[in-house]
Amino acid sequence: MSLLTFTNRGIYCPPADVYIDPWRPVEKALITHGHSDHSRFGHRHYLCTEAAAPVIRHRLGPTINLHTIPFGKKTYINGVQFSFHPAGHIVGSAQIRVEHKGEVWVASGDYKVEKDGICLPFEPIKCHAFITESTFGLPVYKWKPQAEVAQSINDWWRKNQAEGKTSVLGGYSLGKAQRLLQMLDPSIGKIYTHGAVENINEILRNQGVQLHDTIRVTQSLKRKEAVGEMVICPPGSLGTSWTKKFPSVSTGIGSGWMMLRGTRRRRSVDRGFVLSDHADWEGLNMTIKATEAEKVFVTHGYTSIFSKWLNDQGIYSEEVKTEYEGEKLEVDEEKKAA
Repeated sequence: MSLLTFTNRGIYCPPADVYIDPWRPVEKALITHGHSDHSRFGHRHYLCTEAAAPVIRHRLGPTINLHTIPFGKKTYINGVQFSFHPAGHIVGSAQIRVEHKGEVWVASGDYKVEKDGICLPFEPIKCHAFITESTFGLPVYKWKPQAEVAQSINDWWRKNQAEGKTSVLGGYSLGKAQRLLQMLDPSIGKIYTHGAVENINEILRNQGVQLHDTIRVTQSLKRKEAVGEMVICPPGSLGTSWTKKFPSVSTGIGSGWMMLRGTRRRRSVDRGFVLSDHADWEGLNMTIKATEAEKVFVTHGYTSIFSKWLNDQGIYSEEVKTEYEGEKLEVDEEKKAA
């Protein structure tokens, strides 16, 4: 029997009788991070990192039975050793290392390898078996350095300001919005935020995360107040009545999907900035090589293509069907916040 198996409830560890990021209600759930496809309501017991807990409580409610663990600390469940290690995806995001009778597996959740200056950077972990995403598992996906993307966004803001326009930038409220916020040059002007974004900002600030000053957009905001300024909102708010609060706007979105021109057209935005909290093609391959894993299980994204690629490279790989969504979540879930 494998140390970790794949069931219709989620990733299961039989000797410990626990699940990792289950998508059906279970007795004991180990959670990699707070995005809704990995952290769901209905489990009896939750375990996550200390840094991920505030957002998870905010999203699932204060009554959930949530326990926390520091990064790197070992804990034992029915004789199986577990530890949580930085995934670099969002604040508090973790890979979960599982060890039993000399066998080591790592469930990585979602991850990115570029340092963003907000969350702890990704930590490669050697293991026998590695469970990976492949949200951007095609060679076409190659990210530019964050500093270059930041320069493009700030240049766009300055141009809009000179033209008397408000810059409205879409980014997923948990993770992407804060990353975009920290990439902005606050000397250009004021930064306003949608309520869904500001709620997460407040939670992160309360746990010591340093973020630029922001102003929550409220009903009392006068239309001309934000002219020339920057507004960060969920992607689902772009092009809705919420955006029409501002008299003259230029819209943009930060997403890995902006690598494809057709995606920007479908999203009906003026500018697309290629920025993702998931690993690109090079990052995925570099990570898997660093783990020295003998087996790789691919859970979501371009699963069949990426799994075949790994097998062609001599790394045993299997495609696994799960309910994780990767960056697709940005558009689907944020429609609720609009």
